[in-house]
Amino acid sequence: MSETNTKRPYDIVVFGATGFTGYLTAEYLSQCKEQPTLSWALAGRSPSKLEDTKRKLLDGNPKCKTIGIINADINDAKSLRAMAEQAHVIITTVGPYLSYGEALVKACVEAGTHYVDLTGEPEFVDAMSHYYDEVAAKKNIKIVNSCGFDSIPHDLGALFTVNALNDLIGPEYAEREGITIEGFVRAGGTFSGGTWHSAITQFSRMRSFYEKKKHWVQSKKQDPSKRRRRVGSTPMRIHYKPEFGRWACPLPTIDPQVVRRTAKARANYGPNFKYGHFALVKELPTALAGMAGVGGLVALSQIKITRDLLLKVKDPGQGPTLAQRQNGWFSVKMLGQARNLMVWTEVAGGDPGYGETSKMLAESALCLAFDTDKTPAIYGVVTPGAAMGEALIERLQEAGMTFRIMS
Repeated sequence: MSETNTKRPYDIVVFGATGFTGYLTAEYLSQCKEQPTLSWALAGRSPSKLEDTKRKLLDGNPKCKTIGIINADINDAKSLRAMAEQAHVIITTVGPYLSYGEALVKACVEAGTHYVDLTGEPEFVDAMSHYYDEVAAKKNIKIVNSCGFDSIPHDLGALFTVNALNDLIGPEYAEREGITIEGFVRAGGTFSGGTWHSAITQFSRMRSFYEKKKHWVQSKKQDPSKRRRRVGSTPMRIHYKPEFGRWACPLPTIDPQVVRRTAKARANYGPNFKYGHFALVKELPTALAGMAGVGGLVALSQIKITRDLLLKVKDPGQGPTLAQRQNGWFSVKMLGQARNLMVWTEVAGGDPGYGETSKMLAESALCLAFDTDKTPAIYGVVTPGAAMGEALIERLQEAGMTFRIMS
């Protein structure tokens, strides 16, 4: 924890607590093992809705009487700074982050406050890294994006697999040679209006994003300590995996980007790390139709009229029912290879979009607030694997998520 983070009234503040995912995250915190000693608050722009949320949480656990209320508005920079100055860690579920994220990141960096979010938006993550990584690192602050299903199972699953391989071959091999991992995802569940709006917004900005990214890469000086590390991708093509009896289809998500950023930040991945990310689909026509569907959404999102129609498909605050969440599940199997050795691992859990996402987000904040002696000394705009690593894996295992070596 940064030196400026020593005397504050709250360990954690949940910003956006009256929204769908924000409430589920607050509900998780109200039942967590740290609750008896946890000092925390709900934050948002409507005090009356925050009070209603607090009453609902008290119905589930009457011992949560000390939950604070903070009035903060994403359009009011002073209120965001005042909120950040009261907390060790800020959780935010207010998206799309391209529209609403930067002001809070800026406030947290200025106030010396750790930050976690749920974003799956590559442009937002790259922008925050470009503009705030250096100053956050100097202040020993951790700005951690993608702390939900995007991208904790994949990022921490890769770390778990790297550690399993290093246990077999010795860490000196990874440091000298390299490791290759491929992740294969299956999931059952539904997604929220917020996720839908974030995806359509990101699709609509793809061209401008690539131009910005090119400029950011050219203007940023490379860290000499990382120049020897090469991080790349395995061939991203549709192919049949007889181990699963299914087709592996490349997934155009933020997850590979997150895994590779962790690999650049941590020496145990070696100087030659490669990662590939795939969805598992039973029938080839389904895989082809899925890729065509994504291509169609990208094309339609470029035109304002069709983009506006797409955004009306789901309301930003809309989410699945309790029954739908209870039926949700996910499994991420990873194949790690080094030298002539292979290891299979699996990360698995319940509803990926909400039940497990709120758990992952809350446990990330708890890890930053309470496990500073166990987490890597890596600061700045960083990934879950770089910021919290094995300490967060341990927390999530205790909370019911599966991390296991299969063979």
